[in-house]
Amino acid sequence: MKTLAPCLATLAAFVLAGCGSTGVNTVERAQPVGERHLVSDKRVITDRTLDRAVRIVGMSEGATPDGFIKVQVEVHNTGRWKKSFSYKVEWFDASGVIVDTPASTSITRQIEGGEALFLSAVAPNATAKDFRFKFMETP
Repeated sequence: MKTLAPCLATLAAFVLAGCGSTGVNTVERAQPVGERHLVSDKRVITDRTLDRAVRIVGMSEGATPDGFIKVQVEVHNTGRWKKSFSYKVEWFDASGVIVDTPASTSITRQIEGGEALFLSAVAPNATAKDFRFKFMETP
């Protein structure tokens, strides 16, 4: 009986520690009203560690009421812990020349373990006709 009490206390501590997880529960329509226009993509993976942690699920494209390109990339944290990463969107004109803007900087985000996240960007001007997302690991 003397050894049972410490065992029960230890078991209770493990159970309570599990209740404090930082997971993300989500709920959404079973049959979505909006229909995404998925874009086929080409991926160049140079950081395998980042690719294993923050996986690109898909990419969709649309337009704003003004006719600017709007893109959205869905990423998923395949791990169990929060992960930080940075991304940058590069825009190109119809000739494939990069469109430099003051907003051409990296954005740092965090994603919880097992979470899916949508990253959106709108073209900086009407001359931007194409885009590229770049992902970088942050320390």
